[in-house]
Amino acid sequence: MLILQGSRQTKGHLLFFLLIPFIMAPRHNVLLFLCILPFANALYKQWIPDTNFENATNWDKGSVPCGNDQVVFLAQRKVSVYVETAHTITAMSLPVDGQLILASGAGFSVREGGDPGCGSGVTAQFKDPESLKWFDPSLWVAATTIDDLHRGTYQFSVHEESVPCQYDDVVFREATSFRVDVSCDHDVPVKSVSVLGKKFTSSSEFSQYLSSSSGKLQFHGSSSLSVGGSGCSDITGCICDNSKNHDVICANVKCDPLECKKPLHPVGHCCDVCGAVVNVQFSSNFNFESYRQRLQHLFLSLPKYESLLMAMSKVSKEQRLLGAIPFGATQEIQVLLLDQKTDQEAGKLAEALARDIMKDVHDHGSNIGINSAEFQASSGASSSEVAGNSAGVVVGAVLGSLIGVGLLAGVTLLYRRGIVKIPRMPSFPSISIWKNNSEIGELGGPLDHGYDNPMFDKPTMMPEVPGLYGTETMNSITLTQSGVHFVNPVYDETDFNA
Repeated sequence: MLILQGSRQTKGHLLFFLLIPFIMAPRHNVLLFLCILPFANALYKQWIPDTNFENATNWDKGSVPCGNDQVVFLAQRKVSVYVETAHTITAMSLPVDGQLILASGAGFSVREGGDPGCGSGVTAQFKDPESLKWFDPSLWVAATTIDDLHRGTYQFSVHEESVPCQYDDVVFREATSFRVDVSCDHDVPVKSVSVLGKKFTSSSEFSQYLSSSSGKLQFHGSSSLSVGGSGCSDITGCICDNSKNHDVICANVKCDPLECKKPLHPVGHCCDVCGAVVNVQFSSNFNFESYRQRLQHLFLSLPKYESLLMAMSKVSKEQRLLGAIPFGATQEIQVLLLDQKTDQEAGKLAEALARDIMKDVHDHGSNIGINSAEFQASSGASSSEVAGNSAGVVVGAVLGSLIGVGLLAGVTLLYRRGIVKIPRMPSFPSISIWKNNSEIGELGGPLDHGYDNPMFDKPTMMPEVPGLYGTETMNSITLTQSGVHFVNPVYDETDFNA
């Protein structure tokens, strides 16, 4: 009988790097390499699948192999398998590139005899984890605190935020191994990553782990996973910024058919939904997490609403002039409310909660940093509400405008009745008068007639040429406002008549 067992009894894991393919059976030798990794705690976004030996869903027969079974790992597949306890089997076929991680006290024993409690024995094949993708929203759970994560109190999110965002701490459960495909067209940043109890917050340290045998077996794909980013320091919340991964995320989502009247499409979600969406406009003293807890405590804890799902997120919403021309973006808090019914009643309970939230905004919004809110429901209903003091500001502006219009109307009425007289503006000389006064120039001075022409301005100086500048010709010369006119004898009418 051959026993593979971790000899160290302190907290730790024994890693067995499988360097060559082999069949584990009596009289076969095994080449092993050992190293030890410590434990650590888990945080915010947690990966669900694992490659644990004791997880029945990882086996094609739907059960963990027992003493009469043969264990098979696909020869050409890469896998890192975590083993929690001791197991007895008849044989084991391992891949070319693989890894067994034995927890303290875990191991394998191989025997030729049968196990009475195991039946006739089967060949159990370990499922291929190659297709499990980082950007599949269904493979993650989220919690706002470590305690919630441990208790299984998870937070519902839109699809984009179900996948780790740049501000999130990523957790792979402590006593598990895994294999995840991180593939997209850019690097994937997160705040930290915890693997096998070790939390990586340094980019250089995590890069070294990714280059190790364990890192290469657990993380694969075309993109690089990076850590070391800062957390969200804005009390009003931070935008997830997974919109650039929207297509990759939604490629892993299947949308169900809907029967509601007017399905909604929330920001960051891949599918239309039946329910309600509340959009909250906030001020600088709004606290994102406090408001989420407020909604949870005031409404979702009530028996009538306990079946509802709520996803709250900060989103960037494009502004459009006349509903068509984009001119900027504004940040809002989106509250998505879903009930889990799929028939024609779907969305009615969510709409009722949305109306309760709107009433709370009206009554208390100004005290918690909310300026206004609006909601839409899949029934086609919609409404908007202005919060407390904000409502007073709007009402004051409207009343001020009405008062101004009333004062103007009152003055007009008094003027028409002769009670109020409006002083006349000082009169100015008419432009036509200036034009009629030929001796007044454009600027009020005497009209400048230019230089003297001795031929026309002084008739006595004209030459005495008979028939050309005679008396009758001189009489035909006239002086008018527009200038001097005379009759040209060359074109005199008598000459033409002749």
